[in-house]
Amino acid sequence: MKLATLRNGRRDGELVVVSRDLTRACRVGHLASTLQAALDEWASLAPRLAQVYRDLCDGVQAEAFPFDEAACLSPLPRAYQWADGSAYVNHVELVRKARGAEMPEHFWHEPLIYQGGSDSFIAPRDPIRMADEGWGIDFESEVAVITDDVPMGVSEAAALDHIKLLMLVNDVSLRNLIPGELAKGFGFFQSKPSSAFSPLAVTPDELGDAWQGGKVHLKLETWLNGALFGAPDAGCDMTFNFPTLIAHAARTRPLGAGTIIGSGTVSNYDRSAGSSCLAERRMLEIMDCGAASTPFLRFGDRVTIMMRDRAGQPLFGRIEQEVMACPPR
Repeated sequence: MKLATLRNGRRDGELVVVSRDLTRACRVGHLASTLQAALDEWASLAPRLAQVYRDLCDGVQAEAFPFDEAACLSPLPRAYQWADGSAYVNHVELVRKARGAEMPEHFWHEPLIYQGGSDSFIAPRDPIRMADEGWGIDFESEVAVITDDVPMGVSEAAALDHIKLLMLVNDVSLRNLIPGELAKGFGFFQSKPSSAFSPLAVTPDELGDAWQGGKVHLKLETWLNGALFGAPDAGCDMTFNFPTLIAHAARTRPLGAGTIIGSGTVSNYDRSAGSSCLAERRMLEIMDCGAASTPFLRFGDRVTIMMRDRAGQPLFGRIEQEVMACPPR
């Protein structure tokens, strides 16, 4: 099934079920008013929400109304936990080279995860507001999963069953702030502002055979100012699958229902597929030409992120954002 959160004047929005073709929606406040409420009682509520979805797709849901992606917040407008991995080690290696950092061998055997801010996600059609272009504003196109309650010490095999929903992410990064922040030895904070998620969160069965081995085997498209920037296959060259990332995150702590785990920037060794962030393209330019020619995002730039199913239809809707100057405070 496909779920979305509509703006309703409240911080956590209103949960709706959306038809497979993304044209109609149905309110489900009698079951769960928000997506977090549904995740808190997923075992009992998911079958009932799925029945609403079937009725909606079959055209027998009398209370359906037209669905508008532009009216959506991120599926979880705020979350108890947002942990982003770096599952595509090829990308990690390139970006570390860009800032003059060596690539430790153990990065190929143990995933990296950082804990991001989850209290103020950006809506998928809202602008990316920044005070300074000099911060090195970058998009990072990713896939993410949402879990139910995950016990501490979960195995990779068992972790797969805890994946309840998938969505897309624009994990905004401020590249020029990252080196100085990491040099302090305490991780990201100012260099990782609010992220945005796709309008739709979908259950794994919606992907059909594209969901295999804990990976999404579909192309993740990123468009910059109307031109295709990259479309790497999210299932290709993914060193650590989602169950591995979840098991790593839960090694010493349980994960509460509604935890979001990101894949990190999708990246392929096949350079013809393009890139999912500016930093990677800039590093490739440095390797090929000795200097980067692609600038970081500027005010007025527009980023679109989407993924199509096997039939060519959008699975998660589209993240469409313009970079805008933050007004003075």
